[in-house]
Amino acid sequence: MDHEGLYDVTVIGGGPIGLFTTFYSGMRNLKTKLIEAGPCLGGKITMFYPEKILRDIGGIPGIAGSALVKQLIQQAITFQPTVVFGQRISGLKLLEDGTFLLTSVTGEIHHTRTIILTIGAGIFKPIKLEVSGAEQYEAGNLHYSVDKISSFQNKDVLISGGGNSAVDWAHELLPVARSVTVVHRRDDFIGHERNVSEMKAHADILTPFAIKELIGKDSQIEAVLLEHVETGETKRIKADEVVVNHGIRGDYGGIANWGLTMNEERVAVNGAMETNIPGIFAAGDAVTYPNKLKLITGGLAEGPIALNSAKKYMDPAAESMAMYSTHHERLLETQND
Repeated sequence: MDHEGLYDVTVIGGGPIGLFTTFYSGMRNLKTKLIEAGPCLGGKITMFYPEKILRDIGGIPGIAGSALVKQLIQQAITFQPTVVFGQRISGLKLLEDGTFLLTSVTGEIHHTRTIILTIGAGIFKPIKLEVSGAEQYEAGNLHYSVDKISSFQNKDVLISGGGNSAVDWAHELLPVARSVTVVHRRDDFIGHERNVSEMKAHADILTPFAIKELIGKDSQIEAVLLEHVETGETKRIKADEVVVNHGIRGDYGGIANWGLTMNEERVAVNGAMETNIPGIFAAGDAVTYPNKLKLITGGLAEGPIALNSAKKYMDPAAESMAMYSTHHERLLETQND
């Protein structure tokens, strides 16, 4: 594929929002490049939640994360965009003609008229369990993501965490595991209300507790010692599998030095998904603005809004949005091929 020359749009970040934005860019007949820092597409879903069932996308009662990513990839390549893997974008240079040069940390250069950031929180790394000796169990039954639900069949599972991920995994593992115990250092949980209610109804909930010690040998945890964060009381819980969901740390790398206006560690945009730098737009988990909907379905709308803004930036006389897919001749031709 042609990696050289000037592109109309460069989408940085190959997660769900970047993939759909890439597709929509093809709908608007723009020369498009998608750059992903990792070795594969799908972003956080591919890395941490491939088997998680997603139920908050309109018209889809439920779909595994990996299946959603597969369909998004199939859709994204409809108009044959250039896709680049393994390049983390760091440098930005504005040229005299108003175009941009992007530079990766390994030195590759990309030339583009506009940029759409769909970078989420940047490079994702799970927050590790801060317990002495925890590293020795990472090759065994200490998990920071659930890659294969069937491996938890008829197991006693302990989940540490109280955010969306911990609640969601408790919800998914309850029908599979022999028992699910959720440990959280606070009494309140963050998550969809229905999932929190079902978790509390069917899982063993221990709050406010935190993991004090992992007990086992070689790479296998056999039990977990918990400590009440207020009284110091301890409990020993048998565990076949331990899942830690203490959050994810993100790192924007050199993009953080571009001069973008940030708010709460996210890129500030307006309703048109415009950043403070003309020609640079953003969408998805990377952005913040009033009344943002923090769901994939919200990001799937933000991507086309950003793309439409990029199109108008390049051509003020352009239509405000793409033709509807049911009338889009080029799209219909690809489906008939």
